[in-house]
Amino acid sequence: MIHLFDLKLTHDDSVAYRETEHTKAKKAHTRQRLLKAARALVAEGGFAAATAAAVAKRSEVAAGSIYRHFPNKAELVAEVFRYATEHEVEMVYQATQTNSGCAERLQAGLTVFAQRALQGPRLAYALIAEPVDPRVEEERLKYRLAYAEIFEDLIREGMAAGEFVDQEPALSAAALVGMLSESLIGPLFLQREHTAINNGDQPDHTLLIGQLNALCLRAVGCQKN
Repeated sequence: MIHLFDLKLTHDDSVAYRETEHTKAKKAHTRQRLLKAARALVAEGGFAAATAAAVAKRSEVAAGSIYRHFPNKAELVAEVFRYATEHEVEMVYQATQTNSGCAERLQAGLTVFAQRALQGPRLAYALIAEPVDPRVEEERLKYRLAYAEIFEDLIREGMAAGEFVDQEPALSAAALVGMLSESLIGPLFLQREHTAINNGDQPDHTLLIGQLNALCLRAVGCQKN
């Protein structure tokens, strides 16, 4: 409708349309609804469940309108991946921002990573291991690098403080992310089935998380008892 746009005449007297703030906000709101709906579908059934039709139905928008925001499914899924992982990375980062020693901060980050994955096994499995389009694999690599950067900073600080043995921080950080991800694939796969059978009941993962922490601390040569 005309009132949604500011109009101005160009030098050739044609009419150019410039979106108003209201229109931009409306588009942003719709895009957010689509992303939230797609994330919920991925959490329920993996990326395969996030079809355009399913996302449109869940978000209560016309199916065709999805392509005004995302040119194809690969881009939609890639954006959903970013949308889901940014929050997860931020949660791990915040867990490490305390006044404790580096070993304790590293454990806090590792614990949050594992706990959140095991509490949402379908979403975590999709983010970590589900076969996906190459476009999404690019985002998965960025996701792993973001975690590695958090751990790299901690390892570097821990070395300076004498808590960790001398090592190449970037290499060790990448190895930690790989160990965490690979170690959780099996439990996440089983947890998906357990949750479905037991109506969402969560088993106790205290022992598993403790073992993962111990493994990672040994890997960086933790000097503290």
